[in-house]
Amino acid sequence: MNNLITIVLTYRDRERSIVTKCLESLKNQTNKEFEVVLVDYGSKAAIDELVLAYTFVKLIKCKTEQQLWCKSRAINIVLKNCKTPYFFVGDMDMIYHPNFIETLQQLKQKQEAIYFQVGFLNGTESKKDVSFHDYSINFKSYEDATGMTFFKTEALKSIHGYDEFYNGWGGEDTDVHVRLKNAGYKVNFYTEKVLMLHQWHPKHYRIASDIMPFHPKLEQINHQYLEFTRQTNKTKANLNFDWGIYNESDYVTLENADFNFSLTNKEAEVKSFISNVLLAEKDKVIKVSITLDADYKSIKQTTKKLLQKKTISFLEMFAINKLLLECIINNLRDCAYQYQYNSNKQTIHLIIKL
Repeated sequence: MNNLITIVLTYRDRERSIVTKCLESLKNQTNKEFEVVLVDYGSKAAIDELVLAYTFVKLIKCKTEQQLWCKSRAINIVLKNCKTPYFFVGDMDMIYHPNFIETLQQLKQKQEAIYFQVGFLNGTESKKDVSFHDYSINFKSYEDATGMTFFKTEALKSIHGYDEFYNGWGGEDTDVHVRLKNAGYKVNFYTEKVLMLHQWHPKHYRIASDIMPFHPKLEQINHQYLEFTRQTNKTKANLNFDWGIYNESDYVTLENADFNFSLTNKEAEVKSFISNVLLAEKDKVIKVSITLDADYKSIKQTTKKLLQKKTISFLEMFAINKLLLECIINNLRDCAYQYQYNSNKQTIHLIIKL
């Protein structure tokens, strides 16, 4: 156990060929003193059968397909129960050098966190099935690319792991480095040789028919949140939450709601529901549907507004979507929930175990 390294890989709906190349590269390591925990954080298609071929991989499946992507939480689920002294946070789209684990075993004597330079492959190279040394690297990452980090497990646990505020993409890798440094640990960038290659894959953009949760400003919010982590010399994250927790039984309870609510986009309805239900109830399953009010943009309301008479205040559905998701991230992110936002039909559906 003293020499064993835990590798965590987080995953949601990547191409199977990418997953296979990643796991094959780990299967072919010269040093076998490691274990892999793959966290499937809400994929639509199961990869159980694929993973079964790799006996060194443990699969954790989370029923979070109708939640925002939260890489931090996926990592923390593994970290919370990690018994090995060393912990590496990898990515599913990497191909690892055959001597990668051997290098980690040599580096573990250093009392520091180490993150690694990555070689990026273009689309053509990524499709090739060749040995690690035969790939042609398009470009290499710089010091500001802070993923792919090797930690002492005890050090990472001491700062409560990754900050689960970060939903969507961006910020969590740099944040954990900043907090480690603030806590007095060294964080170094390894550039002696490229030990991992990034497989190119297309970016998935939201289309109008998507109903999965989406907040268009999360990347900007994450960036500013990171800046405040720097400015306040923050060390520990998740102070008001039980970090790294996933209770599958909570997701079973979502099938039976204690309260059902049907709201419209009236500002008073939405805001009072958030204050007096979402942020007030405990140990209850809440189900809510939000649709456009019949008077929204009606001739009657428009005329009253033109005549400067008292009118009902409404919120745009995209604004309600942002309001609810921010409420979940800030206050309820460790709750089991399912969320849908249909921008075409202008509807929102949420069910949550408080």
